[in-house]
Amino acid sequence: MASGTWESTNKPVLPGLYMNFEAAAASAIQAGNRGTVVVLVKGNWGPVGEFVEIGSETAISQHFSGDSENGATAYNSLYLALLGGPKKLLAYRLADDTAKSSSLVLKAAGATEGTAGANVLQLDTKYTGTRGNGFTVTVQPNLTDSTQQEIRLYEGTKLVRTFVAKDGKASSFAKAINEDTDNLWITAKALVDGGIPANVANAAFAGGASGNAGLANADYIEAQAALESEEFDVLALDFAADPALLKSFAAWIKRVRSEGKHTVAVVGGTAADDLSSKAATIAATRSLSLNYEGIINVGTGVRIGTTDYTSAQTSAYVAGLIAGQRLNESTTYHITPFDDVTRRWTRSEQEQAVKNGVFIFFHDGRQVKALRGVNSLVIPAAGQNNAWKKIRSIRVMDAINGDLQRAAEDSYIGKVNNTEEGRLALIGAMKEYLNLLAQSSVIEASGFDVILDPAYYGAAPILRPEADQVFLQWNVKLTDVMEQLFGTFYVQ
Repeated sequence: MASGTWESTNKPVLPGLYMNFEAAAASAIQAGNRGTVVVLVKGNWGPVGEFVEIGSETAISQHFSGDSENGATAYNSLYLALLGGPKKLLAYRLADDTAKSSSLVLKAAGATEGTAGANVLQLDTKYTGTRGNGFTVTVQPNLTDSTQQEIRLYEGTKLVRTFVAKDGKASSFAKAINEDTDNLWITAKALVDGGIPANVANAAFAGGASGNAGLANADYIEAQAALESEEFDVLALDFAADPALLKSFAAWIKRVRSEGKHTVAVVGGTAADDLSSKAATIAATRSLSLNYEGIINVGTGVRIGTTDYTSAQTSAYVAGLIAGQRLNESTTYHITPFDDVTRRWTRSEQEQAVKNGVFIFFHDGRQVKALRGVNSLVIPAAGQNNAWKKIRSIRVMDAINGDLQRAAEDSYIGKVNNTEEGRLALIGAMKEYLNLLAQSSVIEASGFDVILDPAYYGAAPILRPEADQVFLQWNVKLTDVMEQLFGTFYVQ
């Protein structure tokens, strides 16, 4: 259904529930129900241009690869996202046009059909990438029945799959390989009818290429179309985008949010940015260039053991953290699993971060914590106040907006007559929803109401709605967490 913001002089055309949040309607918001994260990644394996659900660290290696060679980011980025604790994690792999699958051609045994040594069976990896170059096969008699032949597929020294052909023919092997639903690695094509592959040990695949080096801004901009058709809450990039690409994603996020897609993006900088003596200024400049409540800018890198992660990589963790929190939780002072930050910011730099829309981590002498849950909004726009600078505030507004949209679509739009009775039913349902939020301490219990907009339904309405339009006004006071405690001590 259609949704988004509206203006009295520019009403939408599509049917839907349209909402405008004014500053008085929301003062602090939280991260909504446990949500979905998408991370754009580069990999040495895995489907390209598809959303792949990742539920564990093992799944990262299974669907992509467990290394960072050739510029691959999948493992590190997805691992960090999982640490954040999202309800659902989706990976979207990008690759340039040089990406290729690995392949291996097996030759005939003896002179079965055609000449001896003719190519009889072609094996190709299911996905592009250099990971496939580490695959080998052994063709030999079946270990339990020597009258049958088998192909044993290895990755390194690990046996990953065995395929059996009773008659040993290439066509039988192709059938066994292609029809094996648990085969995640290779496909096969018989090149000669009746050909029988010769026994061979450790025949290696070759020719695989990951297609990471040639990725350009245009590839990431092209991915925005796929992202637009997928339901998710938080997006993270896998690298430190340059200003031009950040500007493109900022414009895209602004547009889709204005159209009712309640998603936010998390970005960061390079290792050089993070370690610079001017790191605070660099990060603040990045936030000011974005200056939008729908984008979080991470300014510090982190360390786990002996491994350092840039602030751009750490953005995946922040994305997972935001999506994983409940509506009545905040990222402020959240305790992380990190051992340290790659550069410890001074007190004045930390204050600069909070004022300039930079999300950072700090080491308090015992643990690494998130400092304050702020987004990149530095200068609020007309109709906004400082609440729009809080990640929690934006998540709550998004949650209320999205939940009421779904309720309207499921139960009201196209189903309920636009009469006084129907409008009262709609108002009652919205009040009940807000009451649930109040019981969870997301909003103030005594500070919410839903009414028909007096501008349209008052004693002397300024505007008159069409027969199929309903205009509502709700006032909500959202709770926030304690972030600053002040006290005065008197000594007698």
